Amino acid sequence: MKKNALAFVLLFVSILCFASSPTKDEMILHLKKLSSQQFLDTADYYYYKNQFDTALLYYNILINMHVKDNVVEHQKRIIEAYNKAGNIFLYLGDYRKACDFYIKALLLCEKTNYSLYESKIYNNLGNIYYLFKNLDIAKSYYLKSLRMTQDSVSIGAILNNLGYIEIRNEQYDSAYYYLNESLIICKQHNEEYLNSIWSNMALLFQKTNSYDSAFYYYHLSLDFSRKNNKILKESENLSQLGALFFEVNNNASALYYIGLSNSIAEKNSFLNILADNYLILSKIEESKGHTKSAFNYYKKYAGLKDSLSNNKIFGEINQLKRMYEVTKTNQQIEQLALEQTISKQRIYYHKIILFFTISVLIVVCGILLVVIIQKRRLNRAYKSLFEKNIELIDFQKKSLETYKEKYKKSNLTDDLQDELLNKILTLMEDHTTFCDTDFSVDRLAELVQSNQKYVSQVINNVLKKNFRSFLNGYRIREAQLIFSEPDVKKYTIESVALRVGFKSRNAFREAFKEITGVSPNFYLNSMQERDKEIKG
Repeated sequence: MKKNALAFVLLFVSILCFASSPTKDEMILHLKKLSSQQFLDTADYYYYKNQFDTALLYYNILINMHVKDNVVEHQKRIIEAYNKAGNIFLYLGDYRKACDFYIKALLLCEKTNYSLYESKIYNNLGNIYYLFKNLDIAKSYYLKSLRMTQDSVSIGAILNNLGYIEIRNEQYDSAYYYLNESLIICKQHNEEYLNSIWSNMALLFQKTNSYDSAFYYYHLSLDFSRKNNKILKESENLSQLGALFFEVNNNASALYYIGLSNSIAEKNSFLNILADNYLILSKIEESKGHTKSAFNYYKKYAGLKDSLSNNKIFGEINQLKRMYEVTKTNQQIEQLALEQTISKQRIYYHKIILFFTISVLIVVCGILLVVIIQKRRLNRAYKSLFEKNIELIDFQKKSLETYKEKYKKSNLTDDLQDELLNKILTLMEDHTTFCDTDFSVDRLAELVQSNQKYVSQVINNVLKKNFRSFLNGYRIREAQLIFSEPDVKKYTIESVALRVGFKSRNAFREAFKEITGVSPNFYLNSMQERDKEIKG
């Protein structure tokens, strides 16, 4: 409170000083009178008001200003400025810049033995690696921070972070230990983290299938969120309860909680929560057999995820621009004392803007070019592969006639072998025969009034195939004919496999790929695309 009051008084005095349109010299003279502590207090005031641009401006001035007071105390204030500036960039999603500020603060901490802030910085570095899903490194930083800090509130927060990481690592015993210790400390010293701890406890019990306990802790977290007007956490808790009810097959309750969560998320544009809710709704509709509505919800989910991804990209670009503007303003203030360098500095920064803009345009154009080239290559490859399969169908349609014609004119001396081959090929013209799932070489021998040994010998010696390859060739050819039917959409891959004589989808898929070179799904999709092009 004292720091905020001081910052407010400082801000009020500044307004009074500049109320009569001050010159640049007057402004720089006024700023020179401020101590490093006053700069830090002013920056902190805007920091806690979430006015991050202004806060960053003052933190940067403090970091770059000349030492005017006790060197050690001044360096400690610079460390605090680095750390809080890093927190701002972490919140804004610029993790690279946040990490850069934390490292600078850490190096200065080691130089000045400012151990209080070393612990905070290691915890913040752990948060960055946690966000990048590098849980092992995040855990090592949290443990290092835990060993260094003696502040009870910080210990409770770090233990909570460790508990969540152990849940993700499926180390449930140690996760329970960390969370339970964090809960005890939090209740004794500061209840600020209770909501997060209860939510993590619920997740732990959910992962270990202790659903009653999971429901209990999610409700505790939800009640805390509502009591303290934490609408983001409330929407998240409602979404978690909906997902948990879906997991225990209580779709009615799941829909109720997801609906409550969505009403808050939509009103406040909590896009991540909305995306998760749409995914759960899609799964609920799918479990009911409502394919169309499930697909619509999944489209909403995918659309939001794409939007969030794009927002992140644009956010990173905006942060680079934001950082540039903050740095530019900072440099302009310093230039007030050196008028002769203003022109050079402006030209320099204009070049930076131009270089940055051109670089971004080149990268974007390069990416677009690569995408276009790859898409064209992919389309050519698809068309080539599909045409080869169409040719394969024609070849397979003529295969039977080719075999019969060839062996009618055969010069083999064994007339019995020729006669038996003709009988086999004639019999295989009837697809109802070889599409029987129980069709075998014994059945074939019976139908051609011969024995299994002679039939196998003819297939092996003349056609150079074993019976399985011989039979699969006919069955796959029949499947390709089915896939070319106009109303093929009424069939599934499994139904076609059974229809042509295969007892399992896997066996059908392996045989189809062995003979045609592509999977049944790819072949079917290619046929449908070809029909669309013909109709178009």
